Amino acid sequence: MATISIQFPTPINISAQVGDTAYFSDTTTSGGFSVNNNLNLIGVIDSITVTTTNTTIVCQFDQDTPSPTQTSFIFFSKDNLVNTGSLLGYYGEVTFVNSSVEKAEMYATACEVTESSK
Repeated sequence: MATISIQFPTPINISAQVGDTAYFSDTTTSGGFSVNNNLNLIGVIDSITVTTTNTTIVCQFDQDTPSPTQTSFIFFSKDNLVNTGSLLGYYGEVTFVNSSVEKAEMYATACEVTESSK
């Protein structure tokens, strides 16, 4: 499989990492809004290089698919088998602190709890 190198003049999202899947979409303007035409797979990110002037990502790329253009919106998704976001173990603790001098009220808070072992 071929690779494609995409260069960005500004930093990309800090959570992008090697192994994520990159996509692109070409957008049009309709009624003052950017509208998505379609989603296209670029491929799995092989490397991310950050310099003082730009950021470059190298992705696996199938040459039979369309290529992103200068105006394409490029985004990525994470592998949800590897990147999960829940607490593990038997104990969790949280402290809420109001660093303001004004009174503040908390209306609700929630926690996702999953039994990880017995």
